[in-house]
Amino acid sequence: MVLGHLDRTQLADRVSALLGVAPSPALLDWLWSRTAGLPRLVEHLVGSMRDHGELDSPAPHLEAGIIERLRTDVAALDPSMFRLLLVRALGVAADVAALGHILDLEPSAVADLLRGARASGLVCPDGSIAPLAREALASCARIDPAGGPARRFTARRAEAAALDGDLDEALRLADQVITDPAAADRARAATVVAAVLAHRGLLARSAELYRWTGSAPLAVVALLGTGELDEAGRLLDDRDEIRHRPPTLLAGAESLMARGLHESVIGSPTAALSALTRAATLLGPSGDVALLPDTPAALAGLVALHVGHFDVAESVLDQAVACRLGGPVADPRHRLLQGWTAMFRGDHPLAHAVLLRTTPEDRALEPRDELLAAGLQVGLARREGDLRALHDAWRRAREAIVRHPVDLLALLPLGELAVGAARLRDQGWVAPHLAEARTLLDRLGNPPLWAAPLHWQGVHAAIAAQQPAEATRCAEALATTAEYGPYPAVLAAAGQCWLQVAGGTIGPGTVESAARGLHAAGLPWEGSRLAGQAAIRTTDRKAMSALLALARSLHRGPASPAGGGASSPARGASGPEGSAAASAVGALTEREWEIATLLLGSHTYKQIGERLFISAKTVEHHVARMRQRLGSDGRPELLAQLRVLLDS
Repeated sequence: MVLGHLDRTQLADRVSALLGVAPSPALLDWLWSRTAGLPRLVEHLVGSMRDHGELDSPAPHLEAGIIERLRTDVAALDPSMFRLLLVRALGVAADVAALGHILDLEPSAVADLLRGARASGLVCPDGSIAPLAREALASCARIDPAGGPARRFTARRAEAAALDGDLDEALRLADQVITDPAAADRARAATVVAAVLAHRGLLARSAELYRWTGSAPLAVVALLGTGELDEAGRLLDDRDEIRHRPPTLLAGAESLMARGLHESVIGSPTAALSALTRAATLLGPSGDVALLPDTPAALAGLVALHVGHFDVAESVLDQAVACRLGGPVADPRHRLLQGWTAMFRGDHPLAHAVLLRTTPEDRALEPRDELLAAGLQVGLARREGDLRALHDAWRRAREAIVRHPVDLLALLPLGELAVGAARLRDQGWVAPHLAEARTLLDRLGNPPLWAAPLHWQGVHAAIAAQQPAEATRCAEALATTAEYGPYPAVLAAAGQCWLQVAGGTIGPGTVESAARGLHAAGLPWEGSRLAGQAAIRTTDRKAMSALLALARSLHRGPASPAGGGASSPARGASGPEGSAAASAVGALTEREWEIATLLLGSHTYKQIGERLFISAKTVEHHVARMRQRLGSDGRPELLAQLRVLLDS
């Protein structure tokens, strides 16, 4: 017969049989809270009550003898089983990877122990340890005056808590070890604190702790993040440190990660991506128990986003999520970077879905992840022209900005927030951080890989804030990166084109070349917007028609080859229909032409009003007058007539 736990009804029946009387509700509640219905513990506790003649009320003082009896049983357990039950009693989750990391056991051995633990009569159906059994285990651990087994596991418990995403608990446990001069695991505890601080954006302090523990590659990652290029280079050149490290997969991955990030600052984007993706592959088999300041997959994703290799970013981040690289604590970061990839590629529904899944209402993100999430939310609202959503996102973003210091790995969301702030005329929140970011890049020698996207976003922020001098400065800085690769070259050309468009100088050929370049680089929304804004600002009706068609084609799919053909956006209407349309061109006012252009760009009345600084109701009135003047019977006919007019 295999005995399982008793439910409350079965517990009441068993207590009645043992005591000869039905238990009171209070007694039943107390017995349930202490035994969780495990038959072995029920027999011990109820039998003791019967022997002492205490049958009608809870008797906590009876537990001492029972705990003593259980302690004898626990002490007789196999040592591996005892350690497993002890760390479970101390609060470590029943996760095979986490337990294996703490106990230095293979996952298969941990799985065998977990199965055996259920046969011990001390484990609840949900895998937790029953309260009486937990106290017996703790009593055994306290036999050693120095803290015994429990103290020896504290640093590893801190590591497991950090991997599981409970960073507050990880800091609490690690601090107990670090402040104990006699503790043997102080270095391990310090690496836990260093990793937690990195997740919270405190890379400078993280670097100090990694230096203290001798974790040079991880110190390099933190040092580069804070602009300490020379010190990072010295650590990478320290051959003694490399020689004394064990040749494990983790050590190899850490070294590749450090060198890959260093290469992104001083060398080739291709070499940087190669090193970082290889590091992520090395960690794949056991990466869910590697506690790091950042994962090589996250760094590879960031580098790929900075150089326009969106396929690489998507691939490496998908693999990281699938293999749980870095444990649960790293999962939000990987998913948010997936969202950024989707946003850049124009897949806004996917980006929204990622954002919704990654930011549940029942828990807060760590500062570094929250900054990513806030930047993604602002970016989506801005790209969709939703001013209300932008205001909502900005309230979240302001808190994220003040919680996270400036570092190299936060430049992407910072730049996006700068554009959102300029759109809302609230640049004061980001101006000091942008100044710090420029100083950081100066200390690193202005690496083009990291600098180009920030300069690109700076152009847009300055144009939105109507600061032509600042826009020119950012465009010139962006131009200095053009020779370092095709992606910065595309951004540099588009940046110069934006200056011309903002200044009212619309060269349709230049705009088309820049817009198509952005589209080809994997930035369809950016290309479409450049063409659309140029269409709105030009006074040449033919150019307006061509640019508007180009904007639509870039937004909806691959652009048509330039230079003719039936699908060429520059080709105008011809024949009687075109002549009739041309005669109606003067029927619309300049304001109505602006509204017509935006209307054909699939903008809502609300979005058009926000662009033109008028109310949605006013837009509606303009559209009604346009229908009346053109004799349109409804919206579909109006849109068709406007397309003909613009093409003419």
